Amino acid sequence: MTSNDSVQKAPAKDPWELPDVSGLVVGVLGGTGDQGRGLAYRLARAGQKVIIGSRAAERAQTAADELGHGVEGAENAECARRSDIVIVAVPWDGHGKTLEALREELSGKLVVDCVNPLGFDKKGAYALKPEEGSAAEQAAALLPDSRVTAAFHHLSAVLLQDPAVEEIDTDVMVLGEARADTDIVQALAARIPGMRGVFAGRLRNAHQVESLVANLISVNRRYKAHAGLRVTDV
Repeated sequence: MTSNDSVQKAPAKDPWELPDVSGLVVGVLGGTGDQGRGLAYRLARAGQKVIIGSRAAERAQTAADELGHGVEGAENAECARRSDIVIVAVPWDGHGKTLEALREELSGKLVVDCVNPLGFDKKGAYALKPEEGSAAEQAAALLPDSRVTAAFHHLSAVLLQDPAVEEIDTDVMVLGEARADTDIVQALAARIPGMRGVFAGRLRNAHQVESLVANLISVNRRYKAHAGLRVTDV
């Protein structure tokens, strides 16, 4: 028997064995917009401590008061400083400038980018391709000291904000470079009833995930729906 024969491989980790994230503080930059507001509401309703950020602290606090469930409001920099996980849900046209201004506050943080670079014309929505490849890759380039992931792209803001909807029937595609980070984001998604986080690759594959939102907008317009995604056989 060789020495290699006597070394037993550790059993493969169960991909659905995810960490407990219930004690982490989640900040939502762009928390006064539809998508950010909806995510803040769902996470807070599930028991997560949530702080929403805005360029104006007063605006953030007004939105937080409307959401209830213990949500707090703060100016973007304070929101970033006080949070363990920071979700970026700002409009695409302000994405780069917002992150560049918060580089110091986001240093060492787990950042979850859910921004979809889209254009609109008379034919409807279409995907834009940032110079870096995707919004998530732009975030990673601007935040070299942060742990950048991508998730929560394909969610209906209407469903997220509707208090009558008990469960959000959808999967969340999660992308990132480190398994420990994507596991945390998957676990965060799973805090919302009906939702499941599914690992979908590294950040270099974020463009097509972001772009798919243009297709979902077309689905929603044709069928008067609030379409989401389910990944089969996993």
